[in-house]
Amino acid sequence: MIVKLNIYFLLFIAIFFISGCNEEMAKTPKPHMYSRIIFPERGYQHFDSMLCNFTFKYPLYSKIIKDSVQFEGRPPNNCWFDINSRDLNTSIHCSYYNISQQKNLSTLIAEAFEIADKHNIKANFRKETVIKNASGVQGILFDIEGPVASPVQFYLTDGKQHFFRASFYFNSKVNPDSTAIVLKFVKQDIDTLISTFIWK
Repeated sequence: MIVKLNIYFLLFIAIFFISGCNEEMAKTPKPHMYSRIIFPERGYQHFDSMLCNFTFKYPLYSKIIKDSVQFEGRPPNNCWFDINSRDLNTSIHCSYYNISQQKNLSTLIAEAFEIADKHNIKANFRKETVIKNASGVQGILFDIEGPVASPVQFYLTDGKQHFFRASFYFNSKVNPDSTAIVLKFVKQDIDTLISTFIWK
């Protein structure tokens, strides 16, 4: 009888441990994943409009689009446009000014700094780099780190007649963790635009 009780007891313990092993472990949430980005093939084309006093190279995967919505069909200058990338969901907003008494060089530079300053609230850091390309085009490049709408801005000028300003934007909510790889890719195209920029 004692042997029988011992067998039942051991059997009960074994069943208890086996059933305990089958319990599901506490589920932990999966980390948030970002969609995979397939980058377009790198290549460039010339921007050379009869309406504009400059030329440069921009990516083959982008399109030049006149901003007709913001300015009710007619921007202040024919050389105001966006360089849009549908694949990367990004835009580079470009504007051009003739340097004049109404818009002198100091005013235009001050405005470029003011636009960059608007991102200081969310920016972690801002780096300003002096630009001077092989064609003598000069300006300043603003690299703005953090969850900002426009992480790269720059202006180019000849210091006498022409002033060109550009701001790079993501066309969606900015999350630096997910957009960093896109920004790194596009920065090479921005560098190409700047290095190939020529005043006519």
